[in-house]
Amino acid sequence: MPKFKSQDLISELQRDVKRVAEAGEFFRNIDKPKLVYCVDKKSWSIVQILEHLNAYGRYYLPMIEREMAFRSKGVPTWFNSGFLGNYFVNSMKPKNVFEVKNKMKAMKDYSFPNSLNVDTVLKEFMEQQQKLAGLLEMARDRDLNAIRIPISLTKMVKFKLGDVFRFLVAHEQRHMIQARNTLKATGESTDKFPVILEVTPQ
Repeated sequence: MPKFKSQDLISELQRDVKRVAEAGEFFRNIDKPKLVYCVDKKSWSIVQILEHLNAYGRYYLPMIEREMAFRSKGVPTWFNSGFLGNYFVNSMKPKNVFEVKNKMKAMKDYSFPNSLNVDTVLKEFMEQQQKLAGLLEMARDRDLNAIRIPISLTKMVKFKLGDVFRFLVAHEQRHMIQARNTLKATGESTDKFPVILEVTPQ
């Protein structure tokens, strides 16, 4: 399993969250009709994508904050990813910045109608990015290996805090690429859309 310097991992994830937040700001300047546009009947609009991410944040962010609050300070130099946690991260993380090839079906509780209030969704999304960045900073003096978070699929399974952070960011990256491509399909230029992730050549 991969091994990371804890402080370097947190810094990298904070940079990724900053990019996602910049993408959210980009959407704030787009005409609302384009944010509710669906490419086809099976596809989500941008506002549906953002609400999907918000729903995950509503589960994970308070859970992470609570678990970290219960733990005393003191962090090891290295974070060792867990087998299952790393598998989920790799399954979720996009392999390139242009498209998401491995499609996944969202759970019913994390799918939303296209009748959402755009301003409300965007406001919560931006607040969650700020919260996530703050939790990452708080995690600098916590043990990313010892703290375990129940996953949204089943509370019987818990991932290490470091893998939960990695999963949340990979999930956001995945869907922000999807959202950018949806926006591009409306005819809107995405030339200035933030680069969501950097892919290291193999």
